[in-house]
Amino acid sequence: MTADSEEDFRALKTIGHICADTLRKMIAAVRPGMTTHELDERGRALLEAAGARSAPQPAYAYPGATCISVAPVIAHGIPDDHALQDGELIHIDVSAELDGYFADTGASVWVSGSKAGASVRPSAEVRRLLEATRAALSKALTTARAGNRLNGIGKSIQQEANKRGYNVIYELTGHGIGHGPHHGGRRRLVLAHGRQRPGCAVRTHHHRDQGRSHYSHLVKHGAASTVEPGSGR
Repeated sequence: MTADSEEDFRALKTIGHICADTLRKMIAAVRPGMTTHELDERGRALLEAAGARSAPQPAYAYPGATCISVAPVIAHGIPDDHALQDGELIHIDVSAELDGYFADTGASVWVSGSKAGASVRPSAEVRRLLEATRAALSKALTTARAGNRLNGIGKSIQQEANKRGYNVIYELTGHGIGHGPHHGGRRRLVLAHGRQRPGCAVRTHHHRDQGRSHYSHLVKHGAASTVEPGSGR
């Protein structure tokens, strides 16, 4: 969407803060032995306490309040009775609505024990992956400025990924955000032409793939982007 008023900006910031706070508290709650359903219920309670509601449930009859994916699943995993294991890599995706405005965020988390010395340390491969996603996020945020070319965001992400030995996953698209969970439709994250306009909101799914990606659709004109960081514990 295009934020045309102070009310739009205020509302988008409010629901954005709620999603970010919910994500942070879900990450802090991650422990070996808890099920992804239990973690999802915590996310649901946090959203409801803030006056918000899950975005995917009413929009798509999604069975969970949030998406929790356990590697090797990349995204949009359905919370269930899977008990998290020490050393697993998971991805939490939180999207929600408040007063007709939507926001969306996510992060990757390394599951570790609550006692010092009890947890398995991430492998060197996983550490490199999480470092790559953090670095790509930093590059994208630096590039996401009104007046810059939209393809500069995709370019900065893709170049940082390639430099570190990874590829972006074209099958997971970017999408509009605002008055709907996918406001304005889905967008491919590629090296494409286009300029950003002040006040546009697009959220870009950003994951890594060590295989080859093979789609090449152009990202359309008119959006500033945010990306999902990877984060370790």
